Amino acid sequence: MTQPTVAALRPYVASLVAYDVTGDAGVHRGLPGTSLTFVLPVEDPIDVGWVGVSGSRRAGWSSVSGLHPAPAEIHHGERQRGFFLTLTLEGCRALFGQPAKELAGQLTDLDEVAPELCPEMTQLPERLHDTESWEERSRIVQRSLVAALARNDAPGPRAEVGRALARLTAGAPVAAVADEVGYSRRHLGNLVRAETGLSPKEWQRVARFEGSRDLVLDAARAGSPLADAAARAGYADQAHLAREWRELAGCPPSQWLREEFPNLQAAGTVAPTC
Repeated sequence: MTQPTVAALRPYVASLVAYDVTGDAGVHRGLPGTSLTFVLPVEDPIDVGWVGVSGSRRAGWSSVSGLHPAPAEIHHGERQRGFFLTLTLEGCRALFGQPAKELAGQLTDLDEVAPELCPEMTQLPERLHDTESWEERSRIVQRSLVAALARNDAPGPRAEVGRALARLTAGAPVAAVADEVGYSRRHLGNLVRAETGLSPKEWQRVARFEGSRDLVLDAARAGSPLADAAARAGYADQAHLAREWRELAGCPPSQWLREEFPNLQAAGTVAPTC
């Protein structure tokens, strides 16, 4: 369930979700996006690694995932409980005291990402474990994040970098974006990498893929062809969409739908529920 966040956190926390899911044990895909992910499991540690990367799998009571143009895999039991947060680039600086570049491609935890964080943050996993009320757990998470904001007076990304990323996300050509913000293409690329750890083209590719996820799901629910979702997301055709999904998600969109939304019938309609 999505939790409302206090005003002080809204520029930094794109979403805060409390999850309590029961089902078959298995593997969940963590897909690339333009936000960092911060997971705080309750009762059972989170077991996560990069798909196809030997030695990357780790289990712990917190997980911080930097920006990445590749899928992760989360191994889980029959019940999953905890909090899933998505953090903006500003949020990475404000909460962890460093730009997203420093975490790009990494799977880490609170103790490693910022060992000098305020005690409210480093003690979060233990405090959540000792609390049974979801309402109180949500308050604990938010109070801890607000405390971290007060300690980390890290400056946000440069304004022109923020404008450039917004334009790249919208699909504007890299050269045109460089002209708009008054930099050479090379200098813009250096600034974007210094903030995100991704090149402008990589950022744009991940952003387009991220936007395609809801479109793919909407098409399946409506029984529409995936070619429609591909066109709306800005891909040349359905084959282009499928290629990008195989590279960035590790599977075609049809497989992702079967894995993550088993109630969707093969024909693309929602199975009856009661």
